[in-house]
Amino acid sequence: MIGEPCAETAITSVRSASVCEKTAERWVLAATILGSSLAFIDSTVVNVALAALQRDLHAAVADVQWVIEAYSLFLAAFLLVGGSLGDRYGRRRLFIIGVSLFAAASTWCGCTSGLDQLIVARAAQGFGAALLVPGSLAIISSSFGEGDRGRAIGTWSGFSAITAAIGPVLGGWLIEHFSWRAVFFINVPLALIVVAISYWRVPESSSNEKGRLDWWGTILIVTGLGALIAGLIESSRLALGATLMQIVVGICLIISFVVVEGRIRHPLVPLHLFRDRSFTGANLVTLLLYAALGGTFFFLPLNLIQVQGYSATSAGAALVPLIGIIFLLSRWSGGLVQKYGAKLPLIIGPLIAALGYVAFALPGVGGSYWKTFLPAVLLLGIGMAISVAPVTTAVMNSVPQGRAGIASGINNAIARVAGLLAIAVLGIVMLQTYNHALHTQPLPTYVRQTVDQQRSKLAAIDFPTDMSLETRTLLRNAIDRSFVAGFRVVMVASASLAAASAIVAFCLVAPKRSNARSAMS
Repeated sequence: MIGEPCAETAITSVRSASVCEKTAERWVLAATILGSSLAFIDSTVVNVALAALQRDLHAAVADVQWVIEAYSLFLAAFLLVGGSLGDRYGRRRLFIIGVSLFAAASTWCGCTSGLDQLIVARAAQGFGAALLVPGSLAIISSSFGEGDRGRAIGTWSGFSAITAAIGPVLGGWLIEHFSWRAVFFINVPLALIVVAISYWRVPESSSNEKGRLDWWGTILIVTGLGALIAGLIESSRLALGATLMQIVVGICLIISFVVVEGRIRHPLVPLHLFRDRSFTGANLVTLLLYAALGGTFFFLPLNLIQVQGYSATSAGAALVPLIGIIFLLSRWSGGLVQKYGAKLPLIIGPLIAALGYVAFALPGVGGSYWKTFLPAVLLLGIGMAISVAPVTTAVMNSVPQGRAGIASGINNAIARVAGLLAIAVLGIVMLQTYNHALHTQPLPTYVRQTVDQQRSKLAAIDFPTDMSLETRTLLRNAIDRSFVAGFRVVMVASASLAAASAIVAFCLVAPKRSNARSAMS
């Protein structure tokens, strides 16, 4: 996820356990940066591959939704327990296991022969990422002394931004010149390097705190979110009764998760933290803001490649300015928090992001990138740059210092869940709007029959080989207009989510730092 909230704070919240020798520090950074890059690149580059994957596997939009959602579901649900496993059994050990599992699952993704296998392999990737991501952050904190930790964090953050920017462009180039499968195979050599460095140079560390792991909570949230997402995604292919049953089961399991978390001694999510209005408000801002971002990152590459005619490389490069702005303005945004507190930036930032989503809704089919999508990318980048640091600050300042680690983990998981839910819900919005717009297009009867059989593919509809050029052009224009109509509604919905997050910040986030709270490290 771009501009992942609370990531840096998760590093500083882990107590230093076994500071490594100076000569090993650069190797620790190399291993953790490359390891984190596996997950960071994969969370963005696969979106660029969706169009090629949909074309090659003749997939409906619900199928490619599952390719993203399976990964996000297991990453979000196991993220908190992954950090606890590292604290208990050894951070380096769990980090290596996570990287190895991620590499094995990546190989499986690249070799898969069908969508069902690919979706299961993506779920395994998500589980591996849930072990390696918190492990990489914890290793940095335990390996560097307090005086050097800030420099290590800055180096890790800078390279993370670079990999996030390079990933989609590299992925697009691999798709154009090789195959979408190469996007997954590229993880394997990187993983082998990470494992070798970790065994060779990274010291082991663990925590003295051995509280019980909340497996019941983990199982409930995985199955609850899974059932809810399945009901939403499959609603276009299942009967109404089956859809409602899955959604109801999912909601009941999520409610059960909340009940269990409120009663057990060592919960995955300590609910008492949400008694603080600022903590609740900051996490609601995260949920709404990152939901809008998740829907955009899913549908924008499909629009650029399938409708606007961009190459995969160009589509990957289209979002580089957004990542660059977030990287360049992050320090300035942190200064705003010091001067004005978190509340004001969390009102202004999401409102600017909302304007960016509105700008995404304006272009039709065709036109120069510089006049159509770049203004929207710039506005969204500025809005997110203003928002990310204040979200982290609001979360950290609303909890005691001793709870900073779990607070940052919760906020990070909520950002993942936001994208998970957004892709499922906005997928329904997109499909319904697309179908309605396509129904109004003036098409010959025999052409409409062909379209009706493939509506679930959106803009990736396969044309009959015997169709004339004139009819093919007519159908292509109708599909493009219908997709743009759906994309515009999705962008308006995203703008509404961003604006709602500004309202939440206005109502719930404290106007300035409380002296009773600990500042962000």
